[in-house]
Amino acid sequence: METVRPCGCKGIRSCLLCEKEYNITKPDFKLQLEKCSSYAYCPHCDQAWPGWDADLYKDHPNHQGNPIEFPGVYIKLNFLNSDDIALLKKALDDIPWEASQSGRRKQNFGPKCNFKKKKLRLGSFNGFPQSTQFVQQKFSEEPILKNFQTVEQCTLEYDPLRGASIDPHIDDCWIWGERIVTVNVMADSVLTMTPYVGPDTKYNLESVAEYSTTLYDNVKFDEITQNRDVQDITVRLPMPEGSLMVLSGAARYKWEHCVLREDVKFRRICLAYRELTPPYLSNLSTNEEIKTILQRALIFR
Repeated sequence: METVRPCGCKGIRSCLLCEKEYNITKPDFKLQLEKCSSYAYCPHCDQAWPGWDADLYKDHPNHQGNPIEFPGVYIKLNFLNSDDIALLKKALDDIPWEASQSGRRKQNFGPKCNFKKKKLRLGSFNGFPQSTQFVQQKFSEEPILKNFQTVEQCTLEYDPLRGASIDPHIDDCWIWGERIVTVNVMADSVLTMTPYVGPDTKYNLESVAEYSTTLYDNVKFDEITQNRDVQDITVRLPMPEGSLMVLSGAARYKWEHCVLREDVKFRRICLAYRELTPPYLSNLSTNEEIKTILQRALIFR
């Protein structure tokens, strides 16, 4: 149904509340994926091992079967300590939540983007919450996040009572840069990766060709899919409470990512961070709006 519903869902997006009220039937995506060859990624050995259970990494190094490489994933366990988590839980709940789609709520801090028209404007963006500043400061300790400048911080809440989830997608490639960063604040979950086989026009993927430099890694991606039907592979990435995840290269551009309803067993809160693409950053000296956005992105209040 195309109407916006009171729960925040619209179009093909739905949650348990509107599915019951409007008799919406949601396809069992998990059942479809379980028919594929599934692998679970282990951050300790940086390989994906046969199996569906994303907790497989807890058995490291006692893995079974033949692993595959899965380039473009960085997971740091215990990026946040228990005090950090407790502080963020309270601080984020002190900020007003907005209804979002598919059983989620959100808090957005960043410029306004129109992905279809490729337009960016400052809007009401005036910096980030002071209470979350220490998270961005911790990014400087991670070599993979060297020179990462946050321009969007989005808090997402996943409610299991509403069947919260997020459908398979690739973050827009016209505006959001090469590293997709997620800090999992509260509750363990899983990011499920499926190969993208659609046109380059979707997600503005054709914009990647405009990048002067990129973390894109075709060679390693070809190694994954050699002698396999790429459409028949699912990779499960663990997102334990307090962990940091960075997607880049092949994992960023060649695979869609989603959070299945079945993987949200408790109230989950995460922080998602985005940077600008290289072309946007290269226009810094001539584009006053970009300069203003980046200046506002240094403010915490």
